[in-house]
Amino acid sequence: MSAARLSPQPARERLADLQYALAWRLARALPAGVTGRAFRLAADLAALTGAGPAQRLRRNLARVVPDASPAELDALVRDGLRSYARYWCEMFRLRPGDAAAVHALMDRGMSGTGPFYAALAEGRGVVFAVPHSGNWDAAGVWVVETLRRLGREPVFTTVAQRLRPESLYRRFLAYREALGFEVVPAEAGTAAHRALTRRLRAGGVVCLVADRDLTGSGIEVSFFGEPARFPTGPARLAALTGAVLMPAYPHFSPDGWVVPIADPIPVDRTPHAVAKATQAIADAFADLIAQAPQDWHALQPLWTADREPR
Repeated sequence: MSAARLSPQPARERLADLQYALAWRLARALPAGVTGRAFRLAADLAALTGAGPAQRLRRNLARVVPDASPAELDALVRDGLRSYARYWCEMFRLRPGDAAAVHALMDRGMSGTGPFYAALAEGRGVVFAVPHSGNWDAAGVWVVETLRRLGREPVFTTVAQRLRPESLYRRFLAYREALGFEVVPAEAGTAAHRALTRRLRAGGVVCLVADRDLTGSGIEVSFFGEPARFPTGPARLAALTGAVLMPAYPHFSPDGWVVPIADPIPVDRTPHAVAKATQAIADAFADLIAQAPQDWHALQPLWTADREPR
């Protein structure tokens, strides 16, 4: 088939893969200061246009800070896009050899880790539920390096959507596997469930992004006072395996990272335990996000009122 007859979607996918590959290479080749300023400039330009992701972020953050003036909301959206750009800049530059330095810097900003260490000592699994925020890759490196220092298998399991094109998905998969993440595609269904439960029953760690229902199988919760759909996976896994369920909120400090971990959420096998625990995750996320809303990367529709019918 000639190039002229190729559908535009595959062409766009190939272009996206090339763009990511170029960004990855340039971010690692240029000095950190130059790369950081370039990403910050891109964020500021996106904030000035006020369209697309910036518009969605503004609508979402308006629910977090309902009393903000238009000028305050403008500043918050700008800072939110800068935070999102900082994540990508740091992600492109992160290498497996950085694990010790990342752990040392991240460890200074960790709080609420007592139940995590206690669960590992007891041989119980741990489910971390996190929103889309801060640098979750650096937080994952902290988990891997902590497990290594405790003499445990230095790996945890997480779930990710399968990207298109396949080459781009493989690029991200190789990157995260090199950091010590076991990544299973969300589309794997039963196989993904088995991988997660196997990790937890062995006393290991699972980390799941839990502020957006990507599969349509979640339940409705109250989130910042409005209905939203959250995935039930974290609570179901904890109920099934006896793992400790802990919400956490990775976000940024000026020169590093901060990760407050909320109190463990009790969950058992009673009929309404999963729904109750999922609502508790939403409540914990609301409390944590309100502390640093600029680092919540909410660039997608989250609330029921904003989501289009399937």
